[in-house]
Amino acid sequence: MTATASASRPGTVPVDLAGPQPVLDVVIPVCNEETDLEPCIRRLHAHLAEHVSYPYRITVADNASTDATLQVAERLAREFPEVAVHHLGEKGRGRALNAVWQASDAAVLAYMDVDLSTDLAALGPLVAPLLSGHSDLAIGSRLARGARVVRGPKREFISRCYNLILRSTLAAKFSDAQCGFKAIRADVARELLPHVEDTGWFFDTELLVLAQRAGLRIHEVPVDWVDDPNSSVHIVKTAVADLKGIARVTKATFTGEIPVSRLREQLGRQPIGVDAPGVPPRLVTQLVRFAAIGVGSTLAYLVLFLLLRTVVGAQPANFAALLVTAVGNTALNRRLTFGIRGRAGAGRHQFEGLLVFGLGLALTSGSLALLNGSTTPGLVLELTVLVLANLAATVLRFLLLRGWVFNPRRQAALKKEY
Repeated sequence: MTATASASRPGTVPVDLAGPQPVLDVVIPVCNEETDLEPCIRRLHAHLAEHVSYPYRITVADNASTDATLQVAERLAREFPEVAVHHLGEKGRGRALNAVWQASDAAVLAYMDVDLSTDLAALGPLVAPLLSGHSDLAIGSRLARGARVVRGPKREFISRCYNLILRSTLAAKFSDAQCGFKAIRADVARELLPHVEDTGWFFDTELLVLAQRAGLRIHEVPVDWVDDPNSSVHIVKTAVADLKGIARVTKATFTGEIPVSRLREQLGRQPIGVDAPGVPPRLVTQLVRFAAIGVGSTLAYLVLFLLLRTVVGAQPANFAALLVTAVGNTALNRRLTFGIRGRAGAGRHQFEGLLVFGLGLALTSGSLALLNGSTTPGLVLELTVLVLANLAATVLRFLLLRGWVFNPRRQAALKKEY
């Protein structure tokens, strides 16, 4: 990639530290935090004044507080020129961060919780890779190697379970979605924030999932973190909202509502091509995902076959079970194995997938016909032959999907058509 092309990509140009605008804008979202706000701002301001040599701002994002939080924030803003106040009439941490970040003129946008549970010594390492242009987002992680955490077993269990759910449902690769200590390049945020819907606690997770799928680099910083026993976070309510958010993002991923391909193009984060004759890109990853989907499809096929066999007979049951699982198999492989998102070309892919299905049908039906023509098989032998035939059909299916239906050159031509 040329220097000119790299310079045009958001997030890749080092930040000018000598400009008149703030380089870093640290947002503190608060709602009814009149007691904790002042010590937080004083401690954070003292840390930045001592350790940061470039212009910075601390923005208090007040979320419809009904106590004296806003008055405390305004008094601190009068005392410190680097402190600003942004008042919102509605609650929601995600709503506050989205509004303040989109309005900020700083090059790097960060936020941290008002209780300052995370040691501020991690702020420099958090921001540094964003300033240099190496990374697009940075997160503090309580679960990364090297982190030191003090919290009760209940919160530890919930945190680890939540991140396990994210890995299994949304294929998240980051280790800690909910730590209130994050930063993002402003030029990258401008592209991502309009697509983040959540206005509450799930905002962080949705932003990170979207960033990961857009091919952005997420830098993780192990942090020292001490639990605040007086935290106002409602664990059960937050967990329910997070699960709803996971379901919504999962659905949006499969329906193509999240414009991942377009974001990758806008951000210049297309997958790195492999220029090695005879070595297809990401072959191992594709094989693993294809195999996992194949196992699920085979199990679904066997269940459907057994349910239908006693009703319509072996051959019609084989046809119906294979047809239903073939449609689902094509859709899952299109999205997960070969990374094709959106509706463009979906109909053509399903049609070509059905042609591949026809070959699988011929293989399995032929095996059944040959078996029944030569002997009177029992159920166990019949299922064994079908499983072996399906395995052979699976290998053939992978080769045809990779080399024909989802061939990268054909996909490039298809994009031009749409």
